[in-house]
Amino acid sequence: MFTGIDEVDWASMEHAYGPADDVPGLLYGLASADPAERESALDGMYGAVHHQGDVYACTLACIPFLFELAVDPGIRDRGGIVELLTSIGGIDLDEDDESELDELDEDEIEGVANYAMAAAAVSAGSSVFLDLVADEDPGVRLAAPLALATLHGRPGRVLSLLRERLPVEADDEVRLALVEAAGRIALRHRPLAGQAADWLSRLAAEAYPPGLRLAALAQLARCAPAALPGDVVRVVSGLLRELRSRPRRPEPPAVRAPGGEDAPADRAAAPTPAGRLRELSAQEPAVRSTPWAADLLRTLHSGLDDRVDDRTALLMDQLRSPDPWQRIDAVRMSGGLMRAWRGSYEDLVALVGVQLTDPEPRLADAASHVLEELFGLAAPAADALADRVAGDPGAWVKDWASGPPGLGSSVKALAGLGDPRVLPALAAALERPEVPHDVGFAIRCLGDAAAPLAGTLRRRLGEVGLDEGAYDRASPLLAGLTVLRAGEAAPEVLRVLRGAPEYRGEWLRTAALRALRSFGPAAHRAVPELRRLIRGPGTAAATEAAEALWAVTGDAGAVLPVLAEGLGAERVHDRRAAASALGGLGRRAEVMAPGLRALLAHDELWLRVDAAIALWEVSGRAGEAVPVLLSAWERNRHVRVRVAECLARMGPAGAGSDAAQVLRAELLSVRRHNAMDGGYGSHDTYEDEKLLALCRRALTGHTGKGNRS
Repeated sequence: MFTGIDEVDWASMEHAYGPADDVPGLLYGLASADPAERESALDGMYGAVHHQGDVYACTLACIPFLFELAVDPGIRDRGGIVELLTSIGGIDLDEDDESELDELDEDEIEGVANYAMAAAAVSAGSSVFLDLVADEDPGVRLAAPLALATLHGRPGRVLSLLRERLPVEADDEVRLALVEAAGRIALRHRPLAGQAADWLSRLAAEAYPPGLRLAALAQLARCAPAALPGDVVRVVSGLLRELRSRPRRPEPPAVRAPGGEDAPADRAAAPTPAGRLRELSAQEPAVRSTPWAADLLRTLHSGLDDRVDDRTALLMDQLRSPDPWQRIDAVRMSGGLMRAWRGSYEDLVALVGVQLTDPEPRLADAASHVLEELFGLAAPAADALADRVAGDPGAWVKDWASGPPGLGSSVKALAGLGDPRVLPALAAALERPEVPHDVGFAIRCLGDAAAPLAGTLRRRLGEVGLDEGAYDRASPLLAGLTVLRAGEAAPEVLRVLRGAPEYRGEWLRTAALRALRSFGPAAHRAVPELRRLIRGPGTAAATEAAEALWAVTGDAGAVLPVLAEGLGAERVHDRRAAASALGGLGRRAEVMAPGLRALLAHDELWLRVDAAIALWEVSGRAGEAVPVLLSAWERNRHVRVRVAECLARMGPAGAGSDAAQVLRAELLSVRRHNAMDGGYGSHDTYEDEKLLALCRRALTGHTGKGNRS
């Protein structure tokens, strides 16, 4: 085995963590009789040799040896090796990658070349996978179809093989892999899409087992959605009911691990990172009758894409299932749907709220985490959230092994609704030795409803020691006082401003200055300190102090020179802060219009936007600002909320017909403006719903002028 492995100059190559002289050991580890050693070796291959999908010279050198392992029937766990080869060789380079080679640096060019060589090398050897679809090892048969669909140069032959193999394959999950591979071929090779769709349609309609029919529907949704039955929700719901009627599969046998704890058979007591992930993912399927159904449903939902009504109806059916695992899947998929797509979700959210009372803790926790991200959209579940919060004080705050404590997800969800029934939980959190870091966020959601907490916030701020940990302890308290505009706390805030330590001192002073600004004239005792701080013009700190001084005294003459200096600062961040502050002065800062106008052509998009908004605020003339704002809207979707806030304050007359057209187009879009493939932020849904509300306000003429919150 491994003829020629010693002739490879491994030491001259590198992987993600340095010299690649350990790669031969990993390859021999993949051939080991010890399952723990095999697992550790596969973990090392993904962790170093194929780190996050990268292909190095040593990765290329491994390919012939990995093929040798994959076809040797004496090697265990070869399915994982086939998957590794598929990953190494399956990276597609699109035309943009190839056409932009001239713009890449040397390392990037080498990376692109490595991907191309890996694809060529694995594809050249992919004919071995044709025999592996009938291998005795079901793990190999599970991995081989996708390898063929991804890598083989004759996709028509592969599609025929998949069709031939299905009637003789006995393993349910391998049968599903055959169907998935057909969908992959249809997506990668569009001339074959019609053949694949015809076969999938027959599988979905004929008297096949429900799991296979569901898999066929899922792949149709991906590659030929027009071929789906018109009543796809009814069909899928019926298939799920059939699947639920199947008996649960038995839990896997356990062995005694060192220390007396149970561990799955053929697993090490202390698994590798990859093994630990596999064990965690296996904990739920162990008690499911159809552990693969969730993946099929995710594929189906992904294929249904913008058919929000169909997806919502299907999820509601899943949420009514007697199977708690199917409901856990449905809760998680509901979160994914609502994060990415706009729709009417009242009934769906209410059903998610019902799961909060389920005795299965993982289901209730999943529901509360989804509701936490919905803010106002969670209203149909408000009573269920309030009951859960009231009934479980132990979950009001979550302690972490590292980092400050945080509020529990149900508490944050109820606060996100602005529901005052969360106040007892927040009051208790404020009395803890370490205040949760997100208390200020919760109070911001509640607004004036959190006024009863002002006294406690003030007292706790007065107790904060001004040492290196001051920012972490004081910032949530300052954020809460800022929201409540609690001017009576000015002495405590002033103490923090004056005594901020060096460590994170700038952050702490900024938080204190924003609190004083929110207090307005009630912070009059801070005026001497604020006048001292504005003597360093051109910095963000001076700008913050100037804004606070303006809010407290209304002395435009004192702050305008400071903001003028800030507008010419070297850092873009400082210029943006000064522009926004000038806008807050309104017509009192009209003398700064030329300086703001000069920034409308700046290279930095966000600075152009801030300058355009401020120019309108100080001059009252929208003609110069609106084209800049609409251009930014098209160039960067993340600027849209900021732009829409300004357009809403301008109203239809000020914004004009071009803006109205853009706003109407946004309201007609089903996709959330900030939806990302493969990632999301906790406030994405909130930001998008805010954008929709601002678009409507801008079009109807309810300007809300004067409200800059």
